[in-house]
Amino acid sequence: MSKSLQSQAPLKDLPIASVVDEVLEALHSGNVLLHAEPGAGKSTGMPLALLQGAGIAGKIIMLEPRRLAARGVAERLAAQLGESVGERIGLRMRGMTRTSSSTRLEVVTEGVLTRMLQADPSLEGIDLVILDEFHERSLHADLGLALCLEVQNALRPELRLLLMSATLAMENLHQHLHQATRIFCAARQFPVSIIWVGESQQALALRVSNVVLKAINEHQGDVLVFLPGVAEIEKTATQLAPRLGEQQVICRLHSGVSVNEQRAATAPSSSAVRRIILSTSIAETSLTIDGVCIVVDAGLERRGRVDSRSGAVLLETIKSNQSSATQRSGRAGRTAPGVCYRLWSEEGHGRRAENWQAEIQRADLAPLLMELKLWGVNSVAQLPWLEPPPPAALARAEDLLERLGILELGQLTQHGRAVARLPLHPRLGHMMIWAAQKGAGELSCSLAVLLDDLDRRREQVDVEILLKNSPGKQQQERIKRLARELSGELPPSETTSDAPSLG
Repeated sequence: MSKSLQSQAPLKDLPIASVVDEVLEALHSGNVLLHAEPGAGKSTGMPLALLQGAGIAGKIIMLEPRRLAARGVAERLAAQLGESVGERIGLRMRGMTRTSSSTRLEVVTEGVLTRMLQADPSLEGIDLVILDEFHERSLHADLGLALCLEVQNALRPELRLLLMSATLAMENLHQHLHQATRIFCAARQFPVSIIWVGESQQALALRVSNVVLKAINEHQGDVLVFLPGVAEIEKTATQLAPRLGEQQVICRLHSGVSVNEQRAATAPSSSAVRRIILSTSIAETSLTIDGVCIVVDAGLERRGRVDSRSGAVLLETIKSNQSSATQRSGRAGRTAPGVCYRLWSEEGHGRRAENWQAEIQRADLAPLLMELKLWGVNSVAQLPWLEPPPPAALARAEDLLERLGILELGQLTQHGRAVARLPLHPRLGHMMIWAAQKGAGELSCSLAVLLDDLDRRREQVDVEILLKNSPGKQQQERIKRLARELSGELPPSETTSDAPSLG
């Protein structure tokens, strides 16, 4: 075991400690694929070990695919060092930057890594990029990997990449990365009993509430409930609240909760209070939730898909896959034997998809294409993709960007470069610039913040619910802060005269 781990009590007890030296040694010669089972400590143990290990003198950038997870991981890493976020552990996401001259490891969200690469393609001063939860295969993770590989091949052969996941399908990735070292770390997982509740026509909130009440009467520990979105969380909370005892409290966990609400849901458990944590799929990975011995899984989630006729992104409530179900049930066995209630049948489980296809195969590719044009790519095939973007989706993206005046003859226009500077979908960036020219820049910035909150759009039914849940004082302040930030990035109106009208 490395000397650095011996000085960190929380780290030396984690399963991930057993492979730290192997990972450090492998990084000396190339990239690493780390498959660590849920509960091994990859997100909060491995980064600290690498930070304090020999051979990594420069900064470490760690990509977390979700804002809530990024904040939680950064806080936990800093706490293990006895520090606050912004010292050796930094955090950077849209609307929040907590770094200092002493920051050595920076946790960032997806769009931030792309912006960093666009601003400095050589990633000067950065020795290691960690892509956490890579199995989620988000659009930005695939883009980040492709850009980092190109930087590594053309500019920085000494740059190292570490791809981490609890459920990584390694074979294709290993073939793609050629000389990358594959490392596996098992977790100390307690047994979890699976109870197949079966399907029902009963309203979801009532059904989940009944199962939760049954579970807390028959088992010990906190309860983690997986629901598809915020609307279902609120309906279930309404059903549960009057039926709970004084020592039983409801916590909410989704991308729209406040910092205090997140901490209440993820804090160490207390013998005086029993928590029922109502969560979206955001609690599947990265977030550490102590004290959970019961999982109730509705078996549903929200996912977006592009309508091929309209080009609009549609939100659908669909059955979660087998891999997600395994991740969710594993949450009940982190600290003691647990139980997982699945609200579907064992027979039906076998008919569910094993994994989801990568987002690049089903998403609106307009933002990706705009980033590629800003990067200077003439042909998408130039980049080392794990899975190349579908030609039909790229054609739709190019058509949209041309209609918005962002592209002309395959190149970014002056207006397009202005839009590309904004951390927004091209539609929203175009709207902001057009509105600013009409004297409505402040309003357009606020509207763009609401519409561009990707995590919340994935979890909620529609914009009506988003707006209904937004009027709180804290949320209003957040919107105002982000709107001011966006407003500062708007170019002078005279520099974007080629922006087409919205009609």
